[in-house]
Parts: sequence; structure tokens; C-alpha cells
Amino acid sequence: MRWKGRRGSSNIDDRRGSRSSGRRMRLPTGRRARTGGGLGLTGIAVVLVISWLTGVNPLTLLGSIDGGGGSPSYQAPVSADNARNDEQAEFISVILADTENTWNQLLARHSVDYPEPTLVLFSDAVASACGNASSATGPFYCGADSKIYIDLSFYRQLAGQLNAPGDFAQAYVLAHEVGHHLQNVLGILPEFHKARRTMGKAEANALSVRVELQADCFAGIWAHHAARQRGFIEDGDVEEALNAASRIGDDTLQRQAQGYVVPESFNHGTSAQRVRWFREGFRSGDMGVCDTFNAISL
Repeated sequence: MRWKGRRGSSNIDDRRGSRSSGRRMRLPTGRRARTGGGLGLTGIAVVLVISWLTGVNPLTLLGSIDGGGGSPSYQAPVSADNARNDEQAEFISVILADTENTWNQLLARHSVDYPEPTLVLFSDAVASACGNASSATGPFYCGADSKIYIDLSFYRQLAGQLNAPGDFAQAYVLAHEVGHHLQNVLGILPEFHKARRTMGKAEANALSVRVELQADCFAGIWAHHAARQRGFIEDGDVEEALNAASRIGDDTLQRQAQGYVVPESFNHGTSAQRVRWFREGFRSGDMGVCDTFNAISL
């Protein structure tokens, strides 16, 4: 992706390396953040990565992961990793800004306001309105505060443990979480949470799959519009996103973690389903194709 020199979002709350609740910080291209980057997430089992796409409030699904109940306490030294994290912070700030452009324009056509989400950068652990979380949770969206939470060290996992490298793979991760925010804006997430309270586990998992696949479809819509911008998307970028979608399917992750799959436990979708719905959004650029709830076949 040719992302340098493009507008960065002002909706960044950088909490890396700080005990405080964080300060809002603009991360435009060509300028480095002053706070330290996170270095954590070593030795984590692959099975924990399964949780990262439960962006529809994973803390509700998994319970509180950080039993200590505190904000991040890690203080990072100056290092090459910090510099890389700062460049990643600049990158995802640009991607966030582009999603803001896309969804503001698309929703305006339907006379719908788009309150932009805040992206919280953290290292090791974070406190959200949905509860406390560690880096093991992976990127997630909290509908209670309309914020997306990312520890940038996850992107090393994405490229290494999950074999999904590339900047567009990273962009897909963020665009998926933004998709959950869009669901919240449209009232889909509140209805999902309400319905889930009356369901058994298997039924709730099946509904969760449809929520996740719709977020993938919305990510594809963003990619569709990003690809239409001159000089932004390069050859091979979309393939990186499709590879990432394939690598994080429930069946692939379960097979990698435990050697077998348990379909009734799926709550994100299979690799083939994730790829399909990202493609649906990417090919059309139309929100109407993303009605996973009424789709006969996923």
C-alpha cells in the first residue's frame, strides 16, 4: 500500500507504555508518536488468537482476561521495536482515516450520521468500558464506549504464528473492527446482544458467525473503495487480506491449535466463509450484499 503522505485520523487514543487513561494523540503520516511501543505477547498459545475476531465485545464471550484489573503498566525502552510500532501506529492511523472517509460518504447517501470510532493503542493490558483485557485478547471492538482496541504486537503474531504478513492484512484487521462499529451505529450489535441473552450456546454461536461475517463483508466494502483511489492499493494487497481472512477461520485455527475442529463451537466462521464475505463486499462495494442474517447459505 502506498499510504505515506496521506491523512491520519485524529481519533487516536495512545495509551502505550502508560498507567494513565491515555491522551488523545493525532498520528499523521510522517510524524512519530512520542510514547513508547509495546513489546509483549511472547509464548502465547495459538488457541488464544482465536479470540481476536470476537470484536463484538469479546470480554462478554470470554470473561475478563486480565484478573489484575489494572491499566497497562509496561514501560518500554527505546528500541527498534518501538520505532517499528510507531510506524505501524502511523499506518493504521491512515487506514482509520480512510475508513472514516468511506463510511461517512456511504452513510451520508442514506442520510445516516457516522459517529467515528476511537482507536485505542495499548501495550500488554488495557481497561475498556467492556472490562479489562490483556494483549492475549487481540484486537477488539467495545460497543459500550465505541472504541477499537489494538496492541500493535498482535501484528507480529499475524505475520508469524498465523502466516498472514503484509500491510493490507493489517488493514483488513482494522477494517473488520471498524465493521463492528458500523454494526453498532446501525443498531445491529445491540439487537445481537439482546437476542443472545435468550439463546442457548450453539444458537448464540451461530448468530455470532453471521455478525462476524457481516463485519468481514463491511471490511471488503472499505477495500473496494480504497482500491478505487489512485495509487493507494498495489498489486497483491487484496490477496494479503484474503490470505488473512483464510488464516483466521475457526476451522483453521482450531485445527492448528488442537488438531481437530468442533463446528458447533464456531462463532467467527470458517476460512472459506470469511474469504467469501470479504469478497462479496469487495466486488460490489454495496452494503446491500452484506445481509448475512438472511443469507440461506453462508
